[in-house]
Amino acid sequence: MSNKADYKLIGKSTVCSEITEDEAKILAEAMGVRELKDGELLVSEGEADHTLYILASGKLGVISAAADGKQNLVHTMIAGECAGTRAFVDHSPRRATLRAVGKATVYMLTPEAFDTVVDNHPRLAYKVMRALFRVTHSNLMRMNQETQQLSNYIHKTQGRY
Repeated sequence: MSNKADYKLIGKSTVCSEITEDEAKILAEAMGVRELKDGELLVSEGEADHTLYILASGKLGVISAAADGKQNLVHTMIAGECAGTRAFVDHSPRRATLRAVGKATVYMLTPEAFDTVVDNHPRLAYKVMRALFRVTHSNLMRMNQETQQLSNYIHKTQGRY
C-alpha cells in the first residue's frame, strides 16, 4: 500500500457507507496511513488518542483489560471496520488496545483534519457523523442483546440451559 489513503477502500468502510466517490476522494486527502507489522501496537487502552481508525487491510485485535489485569481479545476487526468512534467524537480516553494480527494497513482521521472537512465540506462531514452514530448505535444494540442473553443464562429464563 502507499502512504496515501485509497478512496475506493474508504468508500467501502462502515463509516463511509453513504458517501459518493468524489466525497471519498476528499476524505482520503484528510487521512493519514499507517502500516503495521504482526503484533505491532496501534493504540493502548487509556491513551488520550482521539484519532478515528479505519482498517484498510488485514486484521486488528481489540483487546480490553479485565479487572484482574488480564488482557482479553474481545473482537477481531476486519477490513472496512472502524475503531475509536467514541474517542473521536467526545475526546475521551481509549477504551481498548488495538494490535495488528498479521500485517495491517490503517487509515487515520484526526479531529483536526476532520475540522478542515467540516469547514470546507459540511455535507460530507454530516454524512460521516451520521455513519459514526449508526456504528455506535449498532455496537450498543449488540451489547444490550449480549447482556440480556447473559442475564437469561444466569437466571435460567427464556431458553434451554
